[in-house]
Amino acid sequence: MNMGRWSTITESLTSFNLDWEISTMIVLIVIGAFFLTRAAKWVAGQFFNSVSGKFDMDTTRYHFLKNALSLIIWSLAFATIISMIPKLRSIAVTLFAGAGIMVVILGLAAQKAFSNIISGIVMVIFEPFKVGDVIDVNGEHFGMVEDITLRHTVINNLENKRVILPNSYISAETITNHSIYKKILCRWVDIGISYDSDVNLAISIIQEEAEKFPQVVKEPKTNYKHKVNVRVLKYGDSSVNLRAYVWSNNPKGGIQLQSDILKAVKARFDLEGIVIPFPHRTLVFKGDTPNKPPISDHL
Repeated sequence: MNMGRWSTITESLTSFNLDWEISTMIVLIVIGAFFLTRAAKWVAGQFFNSVSGKFDMDTTRYHFLKNALSLIIWSLAFATIISMIPKLRSIAVTLFAGAGIMVVILGLAAQKAFSNIISGIVMVIFEPFKVGDVIDVNGEHFGMVEDITLRHTVINNLENKRVILPNSYISAETITNHSIYKKILCRWVDIGISYDSDVNLAISIIQEEAEKFPQVVKEPKTNYKHKVNVRVLKYGDSSVNLRAYVWSNNPKGGIQLQSDILKAVKARFDLEGIVIPFPHRTLVFKGDTPNKPPISDHL
């Protein structure tokens, strides 16, 4: 009887020691994965900083590589932990034994996740936009690209809010990239004047006020006399619509530049007597209409 109790105690202590060793190893693996991730990111950052100056590399691939390293390291740590725990290891072996069914199940469950990863890889390879570019996604999300991860893209919009968009969504939508290679952006400034106003004077005012801003440059590969070219766009219901083609060497400040030009032009129009029309409406109330004679019931 004493031998049976001693055997039970010995087995319990052995099991306790094994559980303690496994728990200790799991904690060490998690800590090691954390510091290894930090070290890998630091090394990648140092390598990028040393190479980017020589080869004029953008940060897009660096951000994507940084996130990919984190995924690889933590995946290896997770697989190591599973292999150390007997129960989890047996479950993993059972799952791999039925790999055909599990591949189908996991494929259906992780379809969107894999789609985001593949879309992210495609975007990094073909570069429809880069980190730091100002983009417009389908006319719904406008802002600067801050990061491209394995799953999503982070856009900082005009309200300084971070919009998180899945990579698969972005790859399927129309993207307008406002940051071109030479960092020059054309923005339209539309202004309507009344039919009684002097069109030529209005055009001169728009050109003069727009060209006062230092970020306004001349349109590339043209021989126009002025930096800003203004055209008569069309005749509206109550206005002659003009459009100024303003080229700026600061794409990120394009919206602010457009606002400043409109403000300056409005002040000059007021001084020069150029009228910006507004719609007029004639309202007819029911009580103002004459009484109609009653309809006869006789045919």
